[in-house]
Amino acid sequence: MIRIAAAAAFALAAAPAQAEEVRYEVGGETFVGWFEGVESPRGLVLIVHDWDGLTDYERRRAGMLAEMGYDAFAVDLFGPDTPTETVDHRRAATGALYDDRARMRTLLEGGLVAARVASSAEGVVAMGYCFGGAAVLEMARGDLGEDVEGYATFHGGLSTPEGQGYSAETPPILVMHGGADASITMDDVAGLSRELEDAGTTYEIQVYSGAPHAFTVFGSDRYQARADEESWDAFTDFLERRLGG
Repeated sequence: MIRIAAAAAFALAAAPAQAEEVRYEVGGETFVGWFEGVESPRGLVLIVHDWDGLTDYERRRAGMLAEMGYDAFAVDLFGPDTPTETVDHRRAATGALYDDRARMRTLLEGGLVAARVASSAEGVVAMGYCFGGAAVLEMARGDLGEDVEGYATFHGGLSTPEGQGYSAETPPILVMHGGADASITMDDVAGLSRELEDAGTTYEIQVYSGAPHAFTVFGSDRYQARADEESWDAFTDFLERRLGG
């Protein structure tokens, strides 16, 4: 069962512009998302967090999207009691979902339901960073959400689990990748391209020279302003094409 806290949902829907936590339930478990809404939104963007959980980074990106006229909802795939302070914690949290793809999809669907309740927008684009990018591609392969118009991944995992795949009916996919990414290589990029070509999926891949893995993470030693700005511009264009307005 998927249930959003009704009081929070109505409060969010009534305000012309707001930024607020939204507590919602998936299968009896509580999760805490983040919603930034605008009056007369151009569309809804679903944000899937990196391996450290939903943080100020995703909230900042949600604010950037709200400034562009979109509602933004950052989902929570871990739950508030999952530790993410150390690398081992983060590996455990993401590994549990990589090992249980059915649960990952259920939590993604639950977040999407909560986002739809919070927002008055019709069309949806899902986007994610690193682990969140891999999760967004899981959404694409699972065809989760009949009103999802496209998927975008920033330096995300690109591999496809055995038994899964894309199709010609999969909504368009935008992949933004660092050319110097040592974690997810250009061979991985080429492999995904071949897979999408074989499936007849509409896609676009942007590669940013010299950009390492996690090149969009503000303040980190991997941050590259040029690649971050150019990938955000590419994503902005993608939103315009997929959501209109």
